[in-house]
Amino acid sequence: ICFLLFAVLYIVSYFIITRYKRKADEQEDEDAIVNRISLFLSTFTLAVSAGAVLLLPFSIISNEILLSFPQNYYIQWLNGSLIHGLWNLASLFSNLCLFVLMPFAFFFLESEGFAGLKKGIRARILETLVMLILLALLILGIVWVASALIDNDAASMESLYDLWEFYLPYLYSCISLMGCLLLLLCTPVGLSRMFTVMGQLLVKPTILEDLDEQMYIITLEEEAIQRRLNGVCSMVEYQTVELERELEKVKSKKTTLERRKKASAWERNLVYPAVMILLLIETSISVLLVALNILYLLVDETAMPKGSGGPGIGSASLSTFGFVGAALEIILIFYLMVSSVVGFYSLRFFENFTPRKDDTTMTKIIGNCVSILVLSSALPVMSRTLGITRFDLLGDFGRFNWLGNFYIVLSYNLLFAIVTTLCLVRKFTSAVREELLKALGRLDKLHLSNNPRDSETKPSANGHQKTL
Repeated sequence: ICFLLFAVLYIVSYFIITRYKRKADEQEDEDAIVNRISLFLSTFTLAVSAGAVLLLPFSIISNEILLSFPQNYYIQWLNGSLIHGLWNLASLFSNLCLFVLMPFAFFFLESEGFAGLKKGIRARILETLVMLILLALLILGIVWVASALIDNDAASMESLYDLWEFYLPYLYSCISLMGCLLLLLCTPVGLSRMFTVMGQLLVKPTILEDLDEQMYIITLEEEAIQRRLNGVCSMVEYQTVELERELEKVKSKKTTLERRKKASAWERNLVYPAVMILLLIETSISVLLVALNILYLLVDETAMPKGSGGPGIGSASLSTFGFVGAALEIILIFYLMVSSVVGFYSLRFFENFTPRKDDTTMTKIIGNCVSILVLSSALPVMSRTLGITRFDLLGDFGRFNWLGNFYIVLSYNLLFAIVTTLCLVRKFTSAVREELLKALGRLDKLHLSNNPRDSETKPSANGHQKTL
């Protein structure tokens, strides 16, 4: 079952990456082989990321199915052993991709072989392995220093010698904390940005608008730019480039208007408002659940996300409202994940990271896969920390040290609620602020025009009076 699930995710991930990957020349040289190996490793990482995203919803829905049909023969394969195994595999593969496969793919892609050795795949593999060993030593040193600064005692220093049982879970706990902090930055931005994205994808209602008149005007603009472009001399290159850019903008506006004109009345007047209201309801429910979780944290110690080893899979419902509540939790988890990805690519620092169809380099694909892996691995932790779901994290996901710190968890919930509210208020008041700024600009112009210095007259060269 695990193999079948992963095979489906791998095939879907492969088609996604090949859709964005830059099409290279069809030649069987050394670089082509390196690119193909890096492509397979990136596909594996993206499949693991998709599995980490689907892990929590799959566990929640499995628990409700086992409660509804406890003795059904056809769902005997769906049991607690399978769910625990999936969580452990997700943790293992996330560590493998994050600390081994993705660094190997990046260094392998950038390697050329050591000087003095015969060039080839073996020389590039040797250089990559040396770089991986140096990177491992560097990370080990950083973790030692961090452990010495935070918890300087003999027991914690000796525990670092246990590479498998302590060092990797401790390191992955630090990565999960950074991923949750990144989600804390991306998700509120994405929640406010989702309204703009859906507004671009859907057809807006036409209120007091004449689409025929706008189409006529935009057609005249396109014809005028086309005539200017045909009349420009080929030697004036910068004018040609500017006109081509302007023509592309006009064509995109014309395409948008044509789509709005072809849309049915139901699509314009019903779908768009319904989607906007649905986004607003989901965002409001998310903020409300976080606010309730803050109250639970203040009055009840069991609300902490640290794994408490509660009832097993299929023993009790995770939601107060049963199957309906579980379905709502799953919808909110997917909504938060989509919002975090939208917010991640909306940040100025990551704008150039956005993949483009058939024009994304392999290095940028590796960077995107690592970013999505960090976000997807931190999503179950964030959902549990914010109280979106009460599902106890299984396996190594529940062993994160910082999940038991009350002040970190409470601060995380408070920051998420405050930042999300501020982003939404800023989003819905932006139009009012723009109108106020325009009005203030007009007032400034009026004051300037009433200034007595503006009405001064100066003699011109030909003896006539000219009013400024």
